[in-house]
Amino acid sequence: MMAADRRIDGKAVAAAIRAEVKEEVERRARQGRQPGLALVLAGDDPASNVYVNMKQKACEETGIRSLVERMPAATDQQTLLAKVREINEDARYHGLLVQSPLPDGLDEDEVVRAIDPGKDVDGFHPVNVGLLALNQPRFVPCTPLGVIELLARYGVDPSGKHAVVLGRSHLVGMPMTLLLMRKAAGGNATVTVCHSRTPDIPDQVRRADIVVAAIGSAGFVKGDWIKRGAVVIDVGINRVEDASRKRGYRLVGDVEFEAAHERASLITPVPGGVGPMTVALLLKNTLLAEKLQAGG
Repeated sequence: MMAADRRIDGKAVAAAIRAEVKEEVERRARQGRQPGLALVLAGDDPASNVYVNMKQKACEETGIRSLVERMPAATDQQTLLAKVREINEDARYHGLLVQSPLPDGLDEDEVVRAIDPGKDVDGFHPVNVGLLALNQPRFVPCTPLGVIELLARYGVDPSGKHAVVLGRSHLVGMPMTLLLMRKAAGGNATVTVCHSRTPDIPDQVRRADIVVAAIGSAGFVKGDWIKRGAVVIDVGINRVEDASRKRGYRLVGDVEFEAAHERASLITPVPGGVGPMTVALLLKNTLLAEKLQAGG
């Protein structure tokens, strides 16, 4: 794929993946199979509601059966766990995710561990995390998997390159590191992980051929930190006040985009870069779950 203006078009790549998923779902339908995804939403967090609706709409557009279980904020731990176990046993749904964050008082780690690892299309269950660490990935968290997909479709091979990952969360930073360094296509990079205790982060970034920023701090990575010709992947989504916008804010990434854009060979914008890939890869993970459960 060619990059116009050096920008990586996550919307276009995600649309292509969704079209591929739809084609595969239609092929399976001719065999009497329909992948299914169940989404559990506890509470009334507005952002979570938007994300769940986006995922359900994506399922509808691609022909994946979907279920949304909406539970009140007052739901207790045992009731939520019972719902997870109920869906674990429902053969119509091959993937299951519980939207985070959960309401106060609920143990998210326990809920994730209750999900059948074979249906854990979010890739957060300890079994799937362990498989990735052992270079035997099954379900990989969708955002870092989307980054690998973007790199591949734009012809960026991490092999032999120096990658710097900013952030060490279990959602993005750590699985991103494992994917980039694993002995396989799309990996084989030398990876440096930077976090809040890393000294001289600018110096680390300046040596990077690939920069993946996932720390949740608006404009943290300055443009002059970027080595000329580096590939910059900005996972951050941050709100900053902007009185000129109708909503009173705008979305920006963890990287100073305009300044970094002048130096990078490829760069993801925010919004429109990594964000659209997350749902697209969730659909691909659901297809994988159906295939595995069908004995593929």
